[in-house]
Amino acid sequence: MSRRYDCSEPMERTRGIAEAVSAARRGELIVLPTDTVYGIGADAFTPPAVSALLDAKGRGREMPPPVLVGSVRAATALVEDLGTYGQDLIDEFWPGALTLVCRANQNLLWDLGETKGTVAVRMPMHELAVELLKETGPLAVSSANLSGEAPARTVAEAEKMLGDSVSVYLDGGATGHAEPSTIVDLTGSIPRLLRAGAVSEDKIRSVVGVLLTDEDDADPDDTDDPDDTDHTGDAAGTDHADGGGVDLAKPADGAGKTSLTKDEPGPSLSKED
Repeated sequence: MSRRYDCSEPMERTRGIAEAVSAARRGELIVLPTDTVYGIGADAFTPPAVSALLDAKGRGREMPPPVLVGSVRAATALVEDLGTYGQDLIDEFWPGALTLVCRANQNLLWDLGETKGTVAVRMPMHELAVELLKETGPLAVSSANLSGEAPARTVAEAEKMLGDSVSVYLDGGATGHAEPSTIVDLTGSIPRLLRAGAVSEDKIRSVVGVLLTDEDDADPDDTDDPDDTDHTGDAAGTDHADGGGVDLAKPADGAGKTSLTKDEPGPSLSKED
């Protein structure tokens, strides 16, 4: 049976976070507020939990979830490198509504779905979410809605869609911007905009200079199914918790899980905590 915690009450908040951390460590699903919309989360290093997340949404492995982190250090441990512009973008926009797609650290033991060696990562600008993430470590998080439905902006909307597939619901009140996070791909030599969102193209260009978009390589003779090339989420663009549907990292055998399971506890939104 699902449990719901009103995080506007200090004691409920403390108990709710503790229960959510325990649930995530058991491989169960949780719902949490973010600075964009409510997200459904699972331990990023527990493949059955990630599969359960996709099943709860009615989504396949071809649209793997992004990963939310509680600190820049946690993010950098997930990736091979940030490329030429990654650190500058983090310094300017994190925590906040910018998702970065990078080459994944191939030494990590995880399985986010059918991916292409990359991972989409973000540090949200939400105190409750960051406090939770510093306890759980990186979470695979997708918008808390059924695939094709509008993203939940209240915990009640999330619970109505996801029901008992989720163990713990953290109620942080109404949340979310009118826009999802912006997604920028840093795997090439020049950054590419994969999805427009809360951080404008102009602001991204002010940091990176040149920013490729779909218009730069549009081919009028291209007859591919648009769903095969949509890296921004559901066909309707409803996966906003933070970049769901972006091609993510192929799992690689190796060590590295234990150092990422928990950051220092605390509610601070400092990048490096």
